Amino acid sequence: MAGFPKRTVTCGALRGVDAGRNIVINGWVDTVRDHGGLLFLDVRDRFGITQVVVDPDEVGEELLETARKLKSEWVVAIGGAVRARPGETVNADLPTGEVEVKVHGLEVLNPSKTPPFVLSDDVSVSDEVRFKYRYLDLRRPGLRRSLELRHEFFLALRKALAADDYVEVETPMLTRMTPEGSREYVVPSRVHPGRFYALPQSPQVFKQLIMVGGMDKYFQIARCLRDEDLRADRQPEFTQLDVELSFAEEEEVYAIIEKVSSAAIHEVFGREVKTPFPRLTWHESMDRFGLDKPDLRFGLEIKDLSDALGGCGFKVVDSVLEAGGLVRGLVVEGGASSMSRKKIDELTAFVNDYGAKGLAFLKQDDAGTLAGPLTKFVDDDRKAKLAEVAGFGPGDLLLVVADKAGVVHRSLGELRNELARRLDLIPKDGALEFVWITEFPMFEWSEEEGRWVTSHHPFTMPLEAVPGQLESDPGGIIARAYDLVLNGWELGSGSVRIHQRELQQRIFTALGIPDEEAQSKFGFFLEAFEFGAPPHSGIALGMERLLALLLGKPNIRDLVAFPKTASASCLMTGAPAEVPPETLAELDLEITGDDPAPDQ
Repeated sequence: MAGFPKRTVTCGALRGVDAGRNIVINGWVDTVRDHGGLLFLDVRDRFGITQVVVDPDEVGEELLETARKLKSEWVVAIGGAVRARPGETVNADLPTGEVEVKVHGLEVLNPSKTPPFVLSDDVSVSDEVRFKYRYLDLRRPGLRRSLELRHEFFLALRKALAADDYVEVETPMLTRMTPEGSREYVVPSRVHPGRFYALPQSPQVFKQLIMVGGMDKYFQIARCLRDEDLRADRQPEFTQLDVELSFAEEEEVYAIIEKVSSAAIHEVFGREVKTPFPRLTWHESMDRFGLDKPDLRFGLEIKDLSDALGGCGFKVVDSVLEAGGLVRGLVVEGGASSMSRKKIDELTAFVNDYGAKGLAFLKQDDAGTLAGPLTKFVDDDRKAKLAEVAGFGPGDLLLVVADKAGVVHRSLGELRNELARRLDLIPKDGALEFVWITEFPMFEWSEEEGRWVTSHHPFTMPLEAVPGQLESDPGGIIARAYDLVLNGWELGSGSVRIHQRELQQRIFTALGIPDEEAQSKFGFFLEAFEFGAPPHSGIALGMERLLALLLGKPNIRDLVAFPKTASASCLMTGAPAEVPPETLAELDLEITGDDPAPDQ
């Protein structure tokens, strides 16, 4: 539309000092109000709202007729004179509330259908409707502001890293499959029939090669893609802050991440973050909180009850301990009276979902009298021991799980978080409790695959390995890996990297990757280590997760312009969708088996 009147100010710019100016604004009609002849319009763009007045006595019939046709979300260009509002009509809640624009020119740039929902933050709309009409959802102030803050936060991170001599380098989006722990999206090659690219789960291999290339300090605001089941803190495509540095170990990584994250949080959100962040080893985190992503904003720590309850005669406890399992529990202060049997039954059903076969409990009233299934197995000595090791006292409720280690950790860790929600133990002051989790197990056994797999990825340096341990006892090796956790969400993972070919080859062998396969997939990577690869370390942090926590959002989708549903579908575009037969033929592909599911 060549020649339309271009804005000279935004809809959020005008103030009292601008009275008397002639201006042009472009934007969307927010509301239309007819006050007995005078027509008032609120015109909106992403910067704010300006009130516009159409006076029938001062405009021509054509302009007046056009103005009376206007509806919400029509796109307009308006020219007029800025004037001060009469005292009684000043809107102190609006930055532009001291002034209004008296119209002398109006052009409709595009009419609009009636939107399927009111474009206001205080109107509840289903996710399905929001995602289908995401371009309209983006006009709502809350979502728009979230994306603006995302932009500002990225700028602040870039500035902080550049000030420390980091260089931003882009890595390929089309690469080959790598064993990094998640399923990858694959892309067929037209010019190489039967061969496929993989979209990157992360820039892991490339950023390590950048270190081999001597760049020394690298970062990237990187787009990553993983074909995973979705939840509140996952999307199939996401953004991470990727950092890698040479001649560095754990301490240097901790220092730069604490420095740039706290600086960006302060610059954009005006919040102080205390550094250095506390640290917990993986074993300590599991022992105290049951999970490797603990929420430190509340207590409810898990306690080892093996000594206090071992040999008590309770068959479940004794048999679990004999089999090498764990007996652990947590104390709910004041829970003896506040937690009814019905509520405890609900908690039992809750831990059942995490593999626990039951949830034993013991109550103690204010006089110290015990009640519950464990009562007959707890004498005065054991009661005193429970008080000593778990803090179990008058008025309290003790919840106990006895099972193999993985079940006990997971069920009590999730129960701890659930109790905090139910009992309103999570502070509402926006507290930010960062913590580094360190010294993860290098490997874990996969029952599904029947082999050892890496806890993080296969490029992580072992803390130390006894000669032959990779082959004889991989489960006992500790990795020089670390996670950064905030308020119970894992923000990201990092590690000291392997930089020697021989060790990297041995790790592949321990993972059951034959030499031929390792050479086929990683020959270029292994060869690079023979050309003076420096010691290096790095980390990647999920930006949507961090920003969701900073903004108090329960789901990362409000930090993504065009998110996917839980089934990884785009309701707006209909992706994923079928591909025309001629395209499949060009790619030398054929759909076999059942017919494709209909487009969503």
